[in-house]
Amino acid sequence: MFDRLGDEGAFGAFLMLGDPGLETSASLLDAVVEGGADMVEVGIPFSDPVADGPVIQAAAQRALASGVRVGDCFDLIARFRSRHPDVPVGILTYANLVVARAGFMRDAAEAGADSLLIADVPALEAERFALEMEQAGVEPVLIAAANTPEPTLNQIAQLSKAYTYCVSRVGITGTHAGGEFDVGLVERLKRSGAPAPVFGFGISKPEHVRAALDAGARGVICGSAIVDLVSRGGDVATFVRTLKNSTRNESTAH
Repeated sequence: MFDRLGDEGAFGAFLMLGDPGLETSASLLDAVVEGGADMVEVGIPFSDPVADGPVIQAAAQRALASGVRVGDCFDLIARFRSRHPDVPVGILTYANLVVARAGFMRDAAEAGADSLLIADVPALEAERFALEMEQAGVEPVLIAAANTPEPTLNQIAQLSKAYTYCVSRVGITGTHAGGEFDVGLVERLKRSGAPAPVFGFGISKPEHVRAALDAGARGVICGSAIVDLVSRGGDVATFVRTLKNSTRNESTAH
C-alpha cells in the first residue's frame, strides 16, 4: 500500500465489527472503501477495551449486545476480503480474546487479515505474540508514543512489521483535542528503523490529517469520528472521502 501511494498519505478507516449488526457492518466496510479508504482497521468487540474512549467502547457494547462473537468477525473479514482483495485489513483487539481462542492468529490469517494490533499488550510482553503472528502470516503492529523510552522504542521497531501505530496524545481514543502530532517521535522511529509511522487517536478533521502528514507520518487512521457517525446514521462514505482528499499533496491532487 505504501509503495503504491508513494508520496500520498495513506488513509485508514476504523470500524467496530458487528456494530450495530453483522449485515450493517458489512455494508459499512464497503462504504469506507467507496469513500477512498486505503486500508481498513477493524475492531473485534471486547467488553473492557481499555485503550478506547466512550464512542468506540459503546460500539463494542452494541456489537456484543447484538450477539456478535469472534468467529462472526472473522466471517465478516473473509467476506470483505472476497469483495476487496487489494485493500489491507488490520485487526485491533485485546489480549483476552487472542489468548482465549486457540488458533486466533491462524484464523485471522485465513480470514484474510494482514495485520494485528493487540492494544493492551505492552512491548515488554509482545515478542511471543509477534512470533505467533509471523508464523501464521499476519504482520504485528505495535503502539509508540512521544513518551516511549528509547529502549522500548527500539524493541517496538524490531517487532512491528506492517506499520507503527503512533498515538498523538496521552490517553484513550476519541475526537477531542486532536491535531497535534509529535515530529520528534517520527524522527526517533526513523532512526530506530521502525516501519512506516501511522498516526491515530484524535484524527477527525481534514486539518488533523494534514498536520499528521506534515509531521512526517506515512498515514493516519480515523476511528471515533467514523464510529460516532455510524451511531448517528450519517453518510460514512462522504465523510471518509473528505478526509482522504486531505492526504493528497499539491502534486498528487491534480
